[in-house]
Amino acid sequence: MSASKTVVKNTAILYARMLLTVFLSLYTTRILVSSLGKGDFGIFNLVAGATIMLNFVNESMAAASQRFISYSLGAKEFQKQKTVFNISVILHISAALIALIVLEGGGWFLFKSAFKIDAQRIDEAKLVYQFAIVTAIFTIIAVPYDATMTAHENMTAFAILGVVEAVFKFGCAYYTISTKFDKLLAFSILSTTLTIGLTISKVIYCHLRYPECTIAPRKYFSSKIFHEMRSFAGWSLLGTSSGMLSNYGQGIVINSFFGTIINAAQGVALQVSGQLGAFARTMMRAVNPLIAKSEGAGDRQAMLRASVLGTKFSFFLLAAFYIPFLIEMPYVFRIWLRDPPDFAVIFCQLVLLRNLVEQLTVTFISSISAVGNIRGYQIISSILNFFPLLFGYLLLKRGLPAYAIHVSFLIYSFFSSGVIIYYTKRHCGLSLSFFMRDIAGRAIIVSILTFAIGSLPSVLISESLSRALVTFAASVTSLIFFGARIGFSSPDRSEIANFAKNAIQKFSEKVIKRDSNVPST
Repeated sequence: MSASKTVVKNTAILYARMLLTVFLSLYTTRILVSSLGKGDFGIFNLVAGATIMLNFVNESMAAASQRFISYSLGAKEFQKQKTVFNISVILHISAALIALIVLEGGGWFLFKSAFKIDAQRIDEAKLVYQFAIVTAIFTIIAVPYDATMTAHENMTAFAILGVVEAVFKFGCAYYTISTKFDKLLAFSILSTTLTIGLTISKVIYCHLRYPECTIAPRKYFSSKIFHEMRSFAGWSLLGTSSGMLSNYGQGIVINSFFGTIINAAQGVALQVSGQLGAFARTMMRAVNPLIAKSEGAGDRQAMLRASVLGTKFSFFLLAAFYIPFLIEMPYVFRIWLRDPPDFAVIFCQLVLLRNLVEQLTVTFISSISAVGNIRGYQIISSILNFFPLLFGYLLLKRGLPAYAIHVSFLIYSFFSSGVIIYYTKRHCGLSLSFFMRDIAGRAIIVSILTFAIGSLPSVLISESLSRALVTFAASVTSLIFFGARIGFSSPDRSEIANFAKNAIQKFSEKVIKRDSNVPST
């Protein structure tokens, strides 16, 4: 299957999953707020949220596992696949034990000095924290199995498990409405049980489906691969943690100058960005295995081709949602929040623009990782990650408006993209002229044309729900048209057309076969 076909197929599966899970997740949150009440819902997010600090560690190790598993699959080295899997299991069990010690020790400090919880609910909060730790442990243990399914590009199984999780979590929330048991504890227990059940399901499925999933660390172990994976995870951790601290620092800097009211605007902007950004993250899960496999097979051109196609698909899919939101954001915020916090609109607009700029190079990070030489890139990016925070602080110190810090991060995104392009050119052979002409140039032209046409309703029609819908329809239609005609080259369009033709043909054959098997009456 060609790069275009693989990317389109996997993306379609993951997007179908995401559309359902996002809806269920939002509705689950609404039920929980109503059922638990703001007090207990706040306790759950505060206490369980303490374990989220481990996410950046988990993501770094997951990236290492997926890269090495995908690479060995592409190289078709079966023994190495078993070795990589066993080492990945060892690393994640070790990480789970370290997490257990850190969270149990840190919990004492948090409840002693940091958490401000009503004395009447402190015992329940401590139990919720313990359940959150168990959830975190099983989530870490499941990573090698998630990485294996992703590396095999088994997006169907991944999508089914995601939908099952969302449905059962919705059921857990719905149960709290009628239960006479403590609602906060009931939801915590059920959520933890769900995580354990999903982890066990992934373990059983992978051991039955994939022969490399064999637990035999003494037999399948290599000191060289162990050090390579540990080193890769360490450098990934450096870049991930510095970026996380820099982004988290935005809120601290804004709070120090303007207080919690402007922090509310920051929270709203990040929430909108996170929800809309899920579409791009879904795209990355579809394309990352193909990039690593192609490199593992020694096909550098196929790897770059997959990366380029992934960049284009993810950018245009993201732009389809971002552009109409950028245009109609003041109206959307007034409908959604009624009285949005000051600076919420401009904060969100600047964050979305930053995300669009970064999307033009996001898959090239995977290309650098696939080659394996990430040390130089991670060191430079880790140092540069703190510059926009420092620059933004200096701007605010000089009396500029609160959104100045987001302007500094937007400017930084261009420099960050330049660093990524440099290392992709150096390690992967990407042509700078090709990037400027075939990726950035096409994306900019399509975006400008789409924004111009999408803005016409705001000039011709007064602000209303109907105008917002027309803006969305005009923007998406324009992006599809210009994206197809300008955004993708002729070879891109040919591959996509062939995939669509084959998909329709296969579907028709299945329908005909099914109908022919139906007995006549």
